[in-house]
Amino acid sequence: MKKIIASTLSVVMALSLAACGSSSKPAETEAAAETSAAEAEAAEDVSALTDPVNLTFSAQEVGTGAYTVAAAVQAAMLKGLPAGSTIDLTTNSPGGVGAPVLIQNEECDLIVSNVGPSLWSYEKSPEEYDFGGCTDIKSLGGGFGHTFTNVMFTQKFVDATGYTTLEEVIEAKYPIKLVTKKNGSLGELTAERVIESCGISVDEFLEFATWEKTGTDALKSGLQDDLYDATIDHIDAGQSTTTELALTHDMYFVQLGDETLANMEAKGYAPIVMPANTWNKQENDINTVGSQQNLLVPASMSDDVAYALIKAVCENKDDMAAAVASLGYFDPETAGLKQFTGAPLHPGAAKYYEDAGLPFDAE
Repeated sequence: MKKIIASTLSVVMALSLAACGSSSKPAETEAAAETSAAEAEAAEDVSALTDPVNLTFSAQEVGTGAYTVAAAVQAAMLKGLPAGSTIDLTTNSPGGVGAPVLIQNEECDLIVSNVGPSLWSYEKSPEEYDFGGCTDIKSLGGGFGHTFTNVMFTQKFVDATGYTTLEEVIEAKYPIKLVTKKNGSLGELTAERVIESCGISVDEFLEFATWEKTGTDALKSGLQDDLYDATIDHIDAGQSTTTELALTHDMYFVQLGDETLANMEAKGYAPIVMPANTWNKQENDINTVGSQQNLLVPASMSDDVAYALIKAVCENKDDMAAAVASLGYFDPETAGLKQFTGAPLHPGAAKYYEDAGLPFDAE
């Protein structure tokens, strides 16, 4: 009996030891499987693209700042696409205002626009806005640049009237003489938005004011000769017309009111500061707003391609900044926010921002 018991105990102990000895195997296998799954998921997040991609990127003419920006972005994007991929730069872009129309008509795969025009083209009908009805456009992100709204009075106008703000002029319905760039320019459209943000329609403004729209040379000479009282533009630091004006004529840099700025933000502009001494005799910081450049693509672009493109842009931002100084302002932390995207984010771009842990505004 003792032998039977001893034999039974031996068998039990042997089985227990065998079980203990093999218990690490399934755990190790399970861990390895989890690691493989994580690696596979990470690989999928990078990009599902394997075949070469061929895209067209519409830019403005060679030699323009817009072309330089597009070329720097193109170079960054190619680093994130499979070998053999191409992004052909064309020079048929009408500029940021008309850019959404080219994407809507699928005349190109990529284009640089501006936040405000992208938003207006997407949200407004053709009856409400000349470039409206573009409901098939998407954004990869924005914040490419450092442009801002600039309002200037001539010092002669300020001395003669005592008015230092646009809101005062409008409230008094003073017959101010405004000059801006031509129809269709972002400067002209920004002037419209500024007037509307002051709580008055353009038609109501023109009941007491005059508004001339002309080329930059005529604009500059007209202000220098005091033929006009004021101008409104959307520009970057160093813009030649404003630089020359500030150096050759006494100009007054106007601060828009808080309510006006808030209304501008609601129209698709983002807060920005024009630092003191950006221009000659500009002694104070000016709180203003800007409509920064963004990247538009057709809604029909595949999620994988959109993901790969914005990933490459975000991961190569230093290279872009080295090529074009204004691209140094691009920040992946804000690129996916609506104030920089204008049109809704492409789902593939939104997926990248989500995977990268970056803030973004979903449609």
